[in-house]
Amino acid sequence: MDLLADSREVIRNDGLLLLQQLTKGNAAIQKIVAFENAFERLLDIITEEGSSDGGIVVEDCLLLLLNLLKNNSSNQNFFKEGSYIQRMKPWFEVGDDNSGWSAQKVTNLHLMLQLVRVMVSPVNSPGATASCQKSMYQCGLLQQLCTILMATGVPADILTETINTVSEVIRGSQVNQDYFASVNAPSNPPRPAIVVLLMSMVNERQPFVLRCAVLYCFQCFLYKNQKGQGEIVATLLPSTIDANSISAGQLLCGGLFSADSLSNWCAAVALAHALQDNLTQKEQLLRVQLATSLGKPPVSLLQQCTNILSQGSKVQTRVGLLMLLCTWISNCPIAVTHFLHNQENVPFLTAQISENLGEDERLVQGLCALLLGICIYYNDNSLENYTKEKLKQLIEKRIGKENFVEKLGFITKHELYSRAAQKPQPVFPSPEQMLFDHEFTKLVKELEGVITKAVHKSSEEEKKEEEVKKTLEQHDNIVTQYKELIREQDAQIQELKEQVASMTAQNEQMQTTITQQLSQIQQHKDQYNILKLKLGGRNSQGDGSQVNGLQTEELTQLREEVEELRKQHALLQTQLSDKDALINTLVSNFSRDILECSSDTVSSSEGSLDATKMAELESRLTAQTTETERLKEETKSLSESRADLEQQLASATSTLQTEVHESRKEQDDLLMLLADQDQKIHSLKQRLKTLGETVEDEDDLDARDQTDEDDEEEEDEDED
Repeated sequence: MDLLADSREVIRNDGLLLLQQLTKGNAAIQKIVAFENAFERLLDIITEEGSSDGGIVVEDCLLLLLNLLKNNSSNQNFFKEGSYIQRMKPWFEVGDDNSGWSAQKVTNLHLMLQLVRVMVSPVNSPGATASCQKSMYQCGLLQQLCTILMATGVPADILTETINTVSEVIRGSQVNQDYFASVNAPSNPPRPAIVVLLMSMVNERQPFVLRCAVLYCFQCFLYKNQKGQGEIVATLLPSTIDANSISAGQLLCGGLFSADSLSNWCAAVALAHALQDNLTQKEQLLRVQLATSLGKPPVSLLQQCTNILSQGSKVQTRVGLLMLLCTWISNCPIAVTHFLHNQENVPFLTAQISENLGEDERLVQGLCALLLGICIYYNDNSLENYTKEKLKQLIEKRIGKENFVEKLGFITKHELYSRAAQKPQPVFPSPEQMLFDHEFTKLVKELEGVITKAVHKSSEEEKKEEEVKKTLEQHDNIVTQYKELIREQDAQIQELKEQVASMTAQNEQMQTTITQQLSQIQQHKDQYNILKLKLGGRNSQGDGSQVNGLQTEELTQLREEVEELRKQHALLQTQLSDKDALINTLVSNFSRDILECSSDTVSSSEGSLDATKMAELESRLTAQTTETERLKEETKSLSESRADLEQQLASATSTLQTEVHESRKEQDDLLMLLADQDQKIHSLKQRLKTLGETVEDEDDLDARDQTDEDDEEEEDEDED
């Protein structure tokens, strides 16, 4: 590893060659080299040597990187985590003029593309692959590869490998698949990259490996991509067909029914991938109608496929169509019903299976048996003539159960079946060997056993199984209901637990707050008591300038007002006493006059009545009565005045008490503020003392001030 940093190129290059040999097939050495910072050094050398334009040294570095990463998940993870994927993007920057590439550049780019594929290979763990795919999109590597894909003048083998690389970068990644669907070729008018690639796939003049690569790219685009599947099928539906442009669906239909058997097979497999594990699109595709010739009514796509089968075309074409039909109607009872509705389909399949044909036709027989078995297994018994039981009776009479199962086994026994089952990429030595699709091998493996059981079952066993299935479904429904109930209760319990936890936390917080507040209140009380004691002496020695927070002037004014009110009250009392005495005097006089009048009346009874005397008495009586009424009115007025004065006195007293109370409250607040200030001053003095500063107390300051005053007096005396 140290040799890779050697300044002598010949030593460094020989070190590269030695490491290539050491790391071949040895995972332990691969890990050691990787963790000795090999990725950093090798990528630096590739950059220094000119990347894809570099010489043989770049090729050696790339070969060593391939050794370190291929089939080594630990090193792949280290490469990704070290952000080395981002450093691969500049390798794929190509110009407008791509003619005249050197053989070395082609080799270098080929190895670089292989490095990308190693990181996103379908054989890697799904999690690691998805993570690398995400990084490649985020850093712009996928975009750069799509640029090469649509560029002109790129050598055919590089273009093929780029298509394969893009395929695996987008496979199963929804974000990357959506981006790929948005890529347009630089044509006029612009066309989607998918359409341009499909045009190459169904063109028999294109190289075989390129057509395989395009098929793989289309398969990867649709892998676990229901959105993309819907978009492809939608281009075949009557409501979305655009006569002015070429769509993916039109290209697939054209390839499906062309004279080239390879185009038939590729289009059939591509269309099957648009239906893979997607019941909705299987039902949608039943709506597709095809115009066969002028003057004849259109036929469904399903019927047209069976028509071509019955015409006895090439084996490759029939295998492709049978794979499409098996994928289409599997797990789709409606499609099975549509297929069986054509009265010619079942007789054709039974005839194909029952015949003893040559070696080449065995695979077709096996696929026909599989198709008929799917019609039994996914049959909903909606057609009276082709129920499950009647189809099984037909097999027993026309073919024989054992013979049917034997023919069904021809598929998995075919020599090309196991090769296709190994990996998703369609790789075939020659076009004639292009017979099996990887995803279809999975379907065969899934259905072969269940179809065999379904054919061998008697009607009684079928009924029992149906009853057991219904019972299980009911049981499952009950279990599901209980599970839902338990989930709801769990959610409620969890919610209540969260509420309890929240309330407990709030309670603890409030208890803490209350404790702190009680502590603070106690501290304030203690401080207040201390300050009260301190200030008590100061206030007693003061000049009386402030009493309970009231200014002396205000208090004096209030006292004067009260004294004035008291004087007015005393004066009114005196006046009232005088009036009472006057009233008593008048009453006494009046009584005396009455008595005199009475005595005069008695004496005159003996003689003659003095008229003048009587008139005088009446006049005096009237005057006395008037005076009495006036005095009563005045007495009443004085009583009311007295009541008003008493009310004013009570109001003034209440106001005085209120002001005194407020003054005391203000004094308490001032004392608390003073206590806080003293506490802060004390704390600051302590901090200053801690920091080594000299701090004088108030007593020291008072003594100093007194000393200064004495000194000034002495100086004044000296001057005098």
